[in-house]
Amino acid sequence: MGQEQHKLGASGSKGGPGGSRCGSFKPPSRPPGSKEEAEAAPPRAGQRAASQPGGVRLGERPSDTAAMEKDPGCCQDVAKTAAGEMLGPEAQLDDMVGAHTDYNEEEEEQKYFRRKRLGVVKNVLAASLAAMLTYSVYLGLLQMQLILHYDETYREVKYSNMELEDIDRKVLMGINVTPVAALLYTPVLIRFFGTKWTMFLAVGIYALFVSSNYWERYFTLVPSAVAIGVAIVPLWASLGNYITRMAQKYYEYANYKEEHVQEQRQAPRGACSTYIVIFQTIFYICFHMPMLFFLNNYIYQHNHIPGGVKKHCGTLSHGTLTGFNKTVLHSLPRSVNLIMVESILMAAAFLAMLVVLLLCGSAYRTTEEIDLRSIGWGNIFQLPFKHMRDYRLRHLLPFFIYSGFEVLFICNDFSLNYGVCALGLEKLAYLLIAYGFSASTCSSLALCMLRLRRQYPLLAGAFLHAAILVTLFCWAPEPQQVQQAPLLYAIAALWGMGSALNKTGISILLGMLYEDKGRQDFIFTIYHWWQALAIFVVYLWAGLPMKAKLSLMLLALGLAAGSYGWMERRLAQRVAFRLPRMPRPRHKVSGYRYLEEDDSDETNSDGEGTSRDNSLHPPEQDETPRDEREQRD
Repeated sequence: MGQEQHKLGASGSKGGPGGSRCGSFKPPSRPPGSKEEAEAAPPRAGQRAASQPGGVRLGERPSDTAAMEKDPGCCQDVAKTAAGEMLGPEAQLDDMVGAHTDYNEEEEEQKYFRRKRLGVVKNVLAASLAAMLTYSVYLGLLQMQLILHYDETYREVKYSNMELEDIDRKVLMGINVTPVAALLYTPVLIRFFGTKWTMFLAVGIYALFVSSNYWERYFTLVPSAVAIGVAIVPLWASLGNYITRMAQKYYEYANYKEEHVQEQRQAPRGACSTYIVIFQTIFYICFHMPMLFFLNNYIYQHNHIPGGVKKHCGTLSHGTLTGFNKTVLHSLPRSVNLIMVESILMAAAFLAMLVVLLLCGSAYRTTEEIDLRSIGWGNIFQLPFKHMRDYRLRHLLPFFIYSGFEVLFICNDFSLNYGVCALGLEKLAYLLIAYGFSASTCSSLALCMLRLRRQYPLLAGAFLHAAILVTLFCWAPEPQQVQQAPLLYAIAALWGMGSALNKTGISILLGMLYEDKGRQDFIFTIYHWWQALAIFVVYLWAGLPMKAKLSLMLLALGLAAGSYGWMERRLAQRVAFRLPRMPRPRHKVSGYRYLEEDDSDETNSDGEGTSRDNSLHPPEQDETPRDEREQRD
């Protein structure tokens, strides 16, 4: 036993740290060079010091030996360290930088993916907040601008003969007409900037429109309005794709242990549906938050409605409500107050830009964006048109069109020909607030798609709107009758409920139908382009009688519901549909990324060598599985 302890003590002479319980021996700084030095040198590891009584070796204190006897575990650690010394410096380095004894790999992995999931939720909330701020500022400023420019006293006092009414007509034309060409340039913007930066660019254009109101001239208002029209479809296409992509990423982070996630293969059909429903619902709850108006305290109470208008309210009216007095403001707001309001709105628009820039993470990896940019311009232009070959999108086109009809109807025809004609211009803000609050609250009803079939919310919203349209077709409210206010507010709230089910249902449906596509930018581009086209049609039919407008909307709604039902029936019969694949990226031979097999981000690249010949002439490769498969129900 004493001899074994001698060996352990000698082995631990270099390995134990100074001041440890096991005691340590410090060897000389250089090896012995002479015979005398060799004789005086301490014995090496593994040698016994028989000359020392009691089993104590040269260079060791008796207290060290006693400590080793009391703590044999410490001596085992010293023995392991000595064994590492014998193995060489590589073993010592591995022992030093190896995994910590308290490190729990599974727990750290769970913490990592928990942070990733929280980041996804942060991205969804940030995008929703930015959209809410952008559209609240835009619609509030536009409403204030139109009312101020309509007032004859305001025009004469502040701008004399600048013809603000004509400028306003051109502003509305720029906002409503420009999106007609959006199908041509939106894919180019998405290809060049990517999803996040397209959102940032569009929000910045809305901020530009706010800043143009500091100096109200033709060359500031009209170009900024045209820029707004250019940005509408790219903004909504990138927002729809961004929210859906966040749902896909959340599924990957929540199920990181699944084999298909680890191997980056396509997820099973319907796997992301739950997260798509939840995230789209959160987005529309935030987006539909009601806005406040500034001019309510400056508007006349009922005095702006002349007698000639009293006979033509509601379903009896023609075109946009005409016959108003040219003066609707009993006092003009001070320029300082207007500048303060516009500065607050500008700050809110700038805050929306910062939210997108700083809080919204990227939707795709950098390599995926590079793959999209490497696709040729001709293929990018063709992609939206190729997607139209899918019968599912063709059957949803009537719903896209009706979605554009109903947005402008509530903000223009119903608000003016029913609400303002009956209650006065000072109640316009409250009607729109009732609509926005109802739409925001009722967007949560889309969560029923987690339990019910996906057809129910969309068809329920269509049925509710049909009932309201029939009611409005048969009703002409009496002007200046305050007793009708509760009914008008109820209609606005019910219309908001139907709009919430409509918009949220369509976005969720598109996300479900195309959840296994890698990029949905072009799907949402088609949706919002048809919606913008419908808004342009409503802008053109402004002079029609109200009954003709209601009849057209009822026809569009019935066609949309029937076409959607037919699509669901064909899907239930498992009718195959055509879906174009994303073109294969054509990468330039530059940089490090595609020179070696391990650095390539493309799939199916096992046959690609690392030689110069292979890098110069890479073989044709299939696209990623998410974009490659022909979808079958």
